[in-house]
Amino acid sequence: MRIVGIRESRIAKVLVLLHIERLKSGMIYSKRLSISLAKMINVNRTAFLRQSSLRCLFGWRLLCAVIGAQLVSTTGVRSVGILSRCALLMTAGLSWSAASATPSQQAYLKASNTDPGDSFGGSVAVSGNTMVVGAPSECSNATGVNGNQNDNSAGSSGAAYVFVRSASGWSQEAYLKASNTGANDQFGTTLAVSGDTVVIGAPGESSQATGVNGNQSDNDAPYSGAAYVFVRSGTNWTQQAYLKASNTELLDLFGISVTVSGDTIVVGANRESSRATGVNGDESDNSAQYAGAAYVFVRSGTNWSQQAYLKASNTGGPGYFGGSVSVSRDTVVVGAGGEGSSATGVNGSQNDTNAPYAGAAYVFVRSGTNWTQQAYLKASNSGSNNYFGGAVSISGETVAIGANGEPSNATGVNGNQSDKSALNSGAAYVFVRRGTNWSQEAYLKASNTEAEDLFGLSISISGDIVAIGATGESSNATGVNGSQNDNTAPNAGAAYVFVRSGMNWTQQAYLKASNTGAGDFFGGSVAVSRDTVVAGASGEGGSATGVNGNQSNTNAPDSGAAYVFTGLGSGPQVSVVPDGTGGYFIRFDGAPDTPYRLQRAINVTGPWETIATLTGPPAGGLLEHHDMPLSQAFYRTVQP
Repeated sequence: MRIVGIRESRIAKVLVLLHIERLKSGMIYSKRLSISLAKMINVNRTAFLRQSSLRCLFGWRLLCAVIGAQLVSTTGVRSVGILSRCALLMTAGLSWSAASATPSQQAYLKASNTDPGDSFGGSVAVSGNTMVVGAPSECSNATGVNGNQNDNSAGSSGAAYVFVRSASGWSQEAYLKASNTGANDQFGTTLAVSGDTVVIGAPGESSQATGVNGNQSDNDAPYSGAAYVFVRSGTNWTQQAYLKASNTELLDLFGISVTVSGDTIVVGANRESSRATGVNGDESDNSAQYAGAAYVFVRSGTNWSQQAYLKASNTGGPGYFGGSVSVSRDTVVVGAGGEGSSATGVNGSQNDTNAPYAGAAYVFVRSGTNWTQQAYLKASNSGSNNYFGGAVSISGETVAIGANGEPSNATGVNGNQSDKSALNSGAAYVFVRRGTNWSQEAYLKASNTEAEDLFGLSISISGDIVAIGATGESSNATGVNGSQNDNTAPNAGAAYVFVRSGMNWTQQAYLKASNTGAGDFFGGSVAVSRDTVVAGASGEGGSATGVNGNQSNTNAPDSGAAYVFTGLGSGPQVSVVPDGTGGYFIRFDGAPDTPYRLQRAINVTGPWETIATLTGPPAGGLLEHHDMPLSQAFYRTVQP
């Protein structure tokens, strides 16, 4: 719940204490404003500045300070009541960003039909209050939605499970299977969710159909792969589409990666072998073995069609282009962990192949129905076998890229990249777009970097939060921010959460399972949506079923589990911006496809009136409502 208010008040000396409190927590303030505040409350400005240990950066443009009526003269904004220690005033208007709750584990999830070897948690995805967990080695012969889970005659056919969160916690809503379930199809290897739409990859599927809703019955193209689209109406799920490549061939592994944003789906096929480059090239040439490709599908009404066939601008085999994909509105990023150029940074030379498996990522943008490549991204410390692009994720104007083979011994943010003494420790890189130009913003390493930790094997970004998995991490810690020094649980795995303030990234949390065990591979999959992070552990061995069952029983090796953590990030910022006519724009960032009730009251204690219901855009982003309060007003957002 986020609250910001507008009312008439006087500045009291508590403003000084509040100001200093915020400084201690790392906020950046304007020196000019601090002097103005000191004058307003009749304190000695020199003493005030000395006590606050102020730093002056960017002057009035970063003007953040405590609030009160007498600031009208310097901001032109009506006064604001002091609601909490997190209240801020900015030049554009009034804003309040809630301090995040203490990060904690919210749920321990298991399949409804837990069995040894199912690898539940091999993939995870979350959007608002909906989460999907894949179990690519699940073995039932069921088809469709909520079928018979007890038949185990289709080994590694795979399944996916939908969970929803309500006020009472998480519960399973659906059990999803392919419409043409077959042994070794590995349905659930990858998956993604956007609102009421889920897409699930099955790279082992073997039909030779092409396009959308083709013939599913033949198995003449082993491991050609497929993807399946499911949609929800109310609480009921149905399959909407069966997707295949436009140039289906055996061993292409279409479905090895999937992503969805609104009505756009992208599916990767990292072993597709055409030599085409760019967009919609010749699909029939197979002279570049395992170069890889990605396919864009769009929905009109309930019908899906292929919109684009994407290839690298420097296609070569084995590049494994399409091994990872991510979409946010009209921007797609495609990873190619096998790409071999030694270029660094953005749009460098693509022509040399002197760094095998250094990896790359490619950014494509859509204008109307046309796609073009916008950027070619490389690590700032490209090196052979770094597998940069093995995992990618995009949110708005920010891309996060994992390189699980990167070998530096650095820790934290923007450390020394030149040390190569920690083989396969792994790293992650953050890139941002300004206009049409991309640049690297951060180089991220684990806080406890060690060789073979594979930090960056999985990655997910939502707004200013990045979650990064490291399946090889071996500490015996449990929960949040435990001891990282014990290495008695080989390959237990961990996940790391980083948050951004302005352009600066810091590690906020070190996540471990509540029942950490060797070989659990916690962090093999991660997903983040606003303050919620989900981590999968496909090697976990508990025999429990459902939500928050008994974690101590380990009679089901490699059955797998997923863990939900909340209270991460800094919380969405609510701003109240005057329109110049007595009204206000209330603005805040919404999580992808998540509904919010915007409420108003004349007193912070209520009663609260819902004045608008707003839903976050498919990729998350700004929500705005205009209001004309008749008197003093307080605002808050509440999730239904």
